[in-house]
Amino acid sequence: MIVDVHSHLFDCPDHVGDPFAAEAARAHGGEVDLTVRWSQYAATAPADTRTVVVGGKARRSGLWVDDAAVAAYVAARPDRLVGYLALDPTQPGWRDELEHGHRDLGLRGIKLMPMYAGFDPADPAHDDLYAYAERHGLPLLVHTGTTFVSTAPLRYALPVHLDEVAIRHPELRMVLAHLGHPYEGECIAVVRKHRHVYADVSALHYRPFQLWHSLRLVQDYGVWHKLMFGSDYPFTTVDASIEGLRAVGRVPGIPGLDPLDAEQIERLIHRPSLDLLGLA
Repeated sequence: MIVDVHSHLFDCPDHVGDPFAAEAARAHGGEVDLTVRWSQYAATAPADTRTVVVGGKARRSGLWVDDAAVAAYVAARPDRLVGYLALDPTQPGWRDELEHGHRDLGLRGIKLMPMYAGFDPADPAHDDLYAYAERHGLPLLVHTGTTFVSTAPLRYALPVHLDEVAIRHPELRMVLAHLGHPYEGECIAVVRKHRHVYADVSALHYRPFQLWHSLRLVQDYGVWHKLMFGSDYPFTTVDASIEGLRAVGRVPGIPGLDPLDAEQIERLIHRPSLDLLGLA
């Protein structure tokens, strides 16, 4: 079984406004159709794929997906999909949204977008959010790394901020998205320290040298087991992500260095991430 820990639900233009929508072409290779269609996702993923679906809330960047939309989407396919709620703690009412998404809608994790929403994830002011998630076993998927959105402050996307969160909340399960690119070394340093902190490899395969280099750092630091598979659909697909990972695994090692461990790449693709996140 394959577990995709990072896919989105967007219904454009209702959920995605500017500047996010207007600047999405910077993500990779030109315009991206952000409207999510289950039929397209299913056609580009193995039939046994289990998928975490997130919306997203970041008023500063023009992104707002109501948690009820995510709950309805995953309820139609409960054997395949796991839904997360999303929070923008800069906006009033976030605490009520947290409890409603968890208790009433039955969503099983939390998506945070600190850079897009414009908040410091390490600020102790957010400890009530983290304590709630830790207490109720709600894993976090946190955007780390760069973005195409001009209004999003990069400093809030640095993986090192989540080190402070993990120190204060050691039982909180977190996944740092996109291996923190282009701050992969920093991301690796964070996930290596903390038992329940992981990174996903979503939206990396279309920069193959960067992916190869990142996985080489993972190999050198001995943290293959801290990586989880993710796609970042609709920016790319499960099938393309799998092939991209296997392609860099076939690259011969540069002189004096071994190639990437192909067996570890297969373990990454098939990692039982729902078990590790307490969601099985």
